[in-house]
Amino acid sequence: MGIVVQKFGGTSVKNTERLFNVARIVTETYAKGNDVAVVVSAQGDTTDELIEKAKEIGDHPSPREMDALMATGEQMSAALLAMAIGQLGYPVKSLTGWQAGFETDSTYGNSRIRRVNVERIEHEFGKHNIVVVTGFQGINRYDDITTLGRGGSDTSAVALAAALKADRCQIFTDVDGVYTADPRLVKKAQKLDAITYDEMLELASLGAQVLHNRSVEMAKKYSVNLEVLSSLEKKPGTQIKEVVKVEKMLIRGVARDNDVVRISIVGIADQPGIAYQVFSLLASKKINVDIILQSIGRDGTKDISFTVSRGNMEQAMELTEELKESLGAQRVVCDDQVSKVSVVGAGMVANPGVAAKVFGALADANINIQMIATSEIKISVIIALQDSEKAMNAIHDAFFD
Repeated sequence: MGIVVQKFGGTSVKNTERLFNVARIVTETYAKGNDVAVVVSAQGDTTDELIEKAKEIGDHPSPREMDALMATGEQMSAALLAMAIGQLGYPVKSLTGWQAGFETDSTYGNSRIRRVNVERIEHEFGKHNIVVVTGFQGINRYDDITTLGRGGSDTSAVALAAALKADRCQIFTDVDGVYTADPRLVKKAQKLDAITYDEMLELASLGAQVLHNRSVEMAKKYSVNLEVLSSLEKKPGTQIKEVVKVEKMLIRGVARDNDVVRISIVGIADQPGIAYQVFSLLASKKINVDIILQSIGRDGTKDISFTVSRGNMEQAMELTEELKESLGAQRVVCDDQVSKVSVVGAGMVANPGVAAKVFGALADANINIQMIATSEIKISVIIALQDSEKAMNAIHDAFFD
């Protein structure tokens, strides 16, 4: 007996058949004597449909009203799942984010959780109810509905597990765990029995779509016992925890991120303070820069290249164009046909030659590297977008074949 938090994504609850499948998973856990809190996402493509409805009204809707609209998708899922659980004969209560005690800041569309007051949920547990909670949402100090942004339901589930001091937090998806690469792109991808928080955080940040990085950060901070498993197949998943002992495994996974563009400022005057001017301006507009490459000065000039997300491309280009004259730059160039491919693994630290093996695999596949970034547990390269899938397979074969 214990407390179990279970999260189900949009594909897991997308229709009546799937809802009853989830209801059976939840009630089986409850029947074993556990208190169960369930976090749900909006059904299928509901979120996209709500965005389209907003666009029918106007191009620039109020962020506050957008959050009020977007939150309805999860509310529908929670109510329908509670009905399905009730049909199976179990006591259940659905709660919105604010009813469940999720208190956030006031950044509409991408709020951060400040606190989870679990008094209401614990009260429902005392009445032996299963509790179904809307993911992705909370309430701010103005009593306005807020949403948590991309991956918000994962974050809701982990935050709730931490607040309840749950024994387990299970993230149910349409895949049966975390793989060494996306199995849809790499046929030889292998499922991992376990992975460390740090490795999972890197993979999530680098484009792996199994878990959102904010949820992994929170799980590590509060030592949440996290597991990723399938809602469609009854089999063990992947454990995410502090320490994982796997002999002879240099890397844990290969990921790609196509949500990236490369901007180059060419022919800048080779003098101190140039990089500060560029990146302080971008930072002031809250534009996150990932990989940075600065060439060695030659003939009194140098080049600076950096990557940003596609969503920040236009604003980043406008800002750098404004700086072009004061920097003495010849031109600003943007390439949106690039991809970031990364390898992650704690075993890289103690094993020299991992980078050489990555670069060798790309060379053998005739793939050109444009930029490189490294840390203790990751190596990322910027390559042509058209080569990204080939690169993933080449690197994966080099380490796992």
